[in-house]
Parts: sequence; C-alpha cells; structure tokens
Amino acid sequence: MLQTLSFLESLTSLEATAVVLALSLGSAILLEFVVLRFVRSLVTETNTEFDNILFQELRIPIVVTAALAGVFVLTRLPAIASSTVFTEEELRFFFDNPALTVIVLVWAWALNQVVNRFVEAVKDKGSRYDFAPVFSNVWTLVVLVAAAGVTLRIWGVEITPLLGAAGIVGITVGFAAKDTVANFFGGIALYFDDTYKMGDFIELDSGEAGSVVKLGIRSTMLLTRDEVLITVPNSVLNSAKIVNRSAPQTRKRIRVPIGVGYGTDLDEFEALLVDIAFDEKLTLDSPKPRMRFRRFGDSAVEYELLCWVDHPTKEARAIHFLNRAIYDGLNDAGIEIPYPKRDLAVRFDGDAPRPAAAVGPESTDGGEWSGDSVGDSADRAGDGDSADRVGNDGSADRVGDNSADRVGDADDEPADGGPDEREL
Repeated sequence: MLQTLSFLESLTSLEATAVVLALSLGSAILLEFVVLRFVRSLVTETNTEFDNILFQELRIPIVVTAALAGVFVLTRLPAIASSTVFTEEELRFFFDNPALTVIVLVWAWALNQVVNRFVEAVKDKGSRYDFAPVFSNVWTLVVLVAAAGVTLRIWGVEITPLLGAAGIVGITVGFAAKDTVANFFGGIALYFDDTYKMGDFIELDSGEAGSVVKLGIRSTMLLTRDEVLITVPNSVLNSAKIVNRSAPQTRKRIRVPIGVGYGTDLDEFEALLVDIAFDEKLTLDSPKPRMRFRRFGDSAVEYELLCWVDHPTKEARAIHFLNRAIYDGLNDAGIEIPYPKRDLAVRFDGDAPRPAAAVGPESTDGGEWSGDSVGDSADRAGDGDSADRVGNDGSADRVGDNSADRVGDADDEPADGGPDEREL
C-alpha cells in the first residue's frame, strides 16, 4: 500500500489522475462482469430467495463504491492538490464530499431495500410474521436518520446541538405519548415472545376471549364468538396473563360430564358414549374419544366423556351436539339418566287427621320434619276432647261457646287432660 502511494506521488498530476481513474473504473468493471457474475451463478443454485435479494440490492452499491473510490483517492494526493487551481478545501468540497455523499446515500438506499424485501418475503411464510412490517418501518426510519447524520458530518456540519435538541424533543414526545410508546414496545415484546399469532384463540385474565384477527403497532384486535370486535392495547396484553388455546397446536380437548344410575352396566354405557363421540362430525377420531370414571355421586355414577375438536371455537357446538346425541342414545338404550330425588315418608296413627301445627317444615331438633313428630302430634290430637272438637258437633261448639271462653281466659287449662290449643 505504501509503495503504491509512493508511486502515485512520483507521477505528475495528469499521470496520477489517469492512473487513479483507470484503476477505479477497471475495478468497477472487474467487479461487475467477473466477480459479481460468478457470485450470481452461485446464488441462483440455492433454494432460498434471501441470498438473491441480498445480491440484487448490494450489486449497485459495490460497483458505485469502486468507481467513486478513485475520486476520493485523487483528492488526497499532493501532486493533484498542488497542480490544480483548487485549494485542498475546495477539492474536498467539490469532489471528495459529493463522492462520499453519493456512496453513503447509495448504501443507505440498498440496505433499506434489503430489509424491506426481506419483510415482503417473510410475510408469505405464515401468520407468525404478520407483525414484520412494523420492523420495516422502524428500519427505514433508522436508516434515514443514520444517513442524514453521516451526510451532515461529511459536509462539516456539527450535529452535537442537533442531537441535544433531538433528545429534548424525544423526551417531550415520550411523556406526551407514553401510552402509544408503551403499546409499541409492548407489541414488539409480544412479537419476540411469540405469545400468539393471527388466528389464535386466546383468553385474557380479565375474561375477554376471541380469535386474533389483527396485529397492530398499538393494539391487537380479537373477534369473540359473538362476532364482536375487541381492541386490546398491546401494553395491556404484555402485562396480562394470556391463555393461548391454539398453542402449541390448534386442537382442543373437551369434557362432557354425564351421570348414570347405580346398577347400570358400565361397560355398555362406556361403549355407547364412545360410539356417540366417534359418530359426531365435529370431534376428531385421533386422539380417540374415551370415558373416565370420576367419582361416586350422591345420585349417580359420575363420568366424563373426553374427546377432541380441531379448533377451540368449535368446543361449544361440539358439546351441544354430543349432549343431544347422549340424551337420545341413553333413552333408546333404556339407560336411566338419574337426577337428585328425596323420598319422604309420613306416618299417622289411627284415623286421626294430621294436625295443622305438626305440618311445619322444621322440627324442634334442628330443622328436619320426621314421621315420629307427626305421629306424636297425631297422638296428642287423638287424646281428650281434641277428637271431639274435630268432629262435626264439636266444631259448632268450638265456634260458639268454647271459643269465647278461650279468648276470655287464656290461662284456663283444657278439660280432661286434653292438649293445649297452643300446642296444636
């Protein structure tokens, strides 16, 4: 390298200019027609399209850089600087700086195109990459800012005050739009965490549930099973507990509880319900449906029918059709579907009617009405004058005179050992 510079410095200005320009143009031609053609032949043999994008977008910047490198070298040679009418600063202003500016802008454009084309390519790879255009926009902004900063430095513009002003503006905007910024970074975090993707059915800890229909910079949109759109800010999703019913696979197991009466042939019952699950169109044949004995219930032997659907949104419909089919199938097979029942036995002694006071819902021993208490009341009703009062003649007497006597003197004891009226 030092020998080359010494050789160029020993030449006249015209000779040095011719040599440098020849080397620059020769390098550009060599790259375009020899090196890059060879690289192109290698790239076309691969199965991926990303290396094709990289080659196509970087070819022009490489050739332009090789061609303009000669101008940059010429402005640094003392022989050229001393033999022209331009000063060293003027050479840099009219030749050096424009050449460097063109190189910077060409490379900025190429790098931006590479990323944008990568994004366009991966968008077709699946819904996992639907959020990728956000990074394309961010990358474009970064490239523009970086290219502007480098260009200003090339032309001698001090960018330190601009950076300070940009920092102040950034802080101000950050405070004014903190929610938007939080949603933006929340969306980026969700993207890298791969929390969900388009079409996934998710449930939030706040109760909302639905399929993801849109992934945005600020928010995510869910479509509920009632066909209602819910917009949830990404900052909320980033801090919430999310249950993804579609991951790691979209199928979902459903559970259908069913009880059968004691004494039922359980083998026949299990086989019948498994056949019903196989016949249902919404359920999957693999994994196979199965029955599980869960517990001995108060009124039934409690089972669960376990089967699968290919998407969580089909769960409710599958359970509906399974319940209908189970009900019809058990009725056709003569298998009882039990329900809670209580047998109540009431005992009376003799022909005495049941006293009104003894028919209450509660007993004196804690709230349960028993046959014994009814029997005792009936015995009391059958003693003494109570039976006479229940009869036809006794009724008239009770309404006439005896009623007035009881009202007039509440402390009188009943005659002949009969029961007190308050007990009845």
